[in-house]
Amino acid sequence: MSVRRVVPNIQSETAQENREFYGLLGFEEVMNHGWIMTLASASSPAAQVSFMTSDETAPVTPDMSVEVDDVDAAYAAMRDSGAEIVHPLQDEEWGVRRFFVRDPNGRMVNVLSHR
Repeated sequence: MSVRRVVPNIQSETAQENREFYGLLGFEEVMNHGWIMTLASASSPAAQVSFMTSDETAPVTPDMSVEVDDVDAAYAAMRDSGAEIVHPLQDEEWGVRRFFVRDPNGRMVNVLSHR
């Protein structure tokens, strides 16, 4: 299994202000579902940051997202290790397969693969 990208998720109600602020640093909007907006570097598209009001289909808002090439293998590894799975593995309507797991610091990690 390999990591494709890691994205910090910032809980925020100020999407427009964040778009403008991070735009000054070279970030551009690449996704916006209303409740989550992702900005990416134009020169390095894997460098991203997401802002969300709350997660629309999960019980908690994740602190970070980790995109892996095989989310099923990641889920099995986390489950077998005894890690706390907070949101079960499932397919989302916007084209990702994901689950949430709590890290040793209590942070919520959204682990996903694009379908």
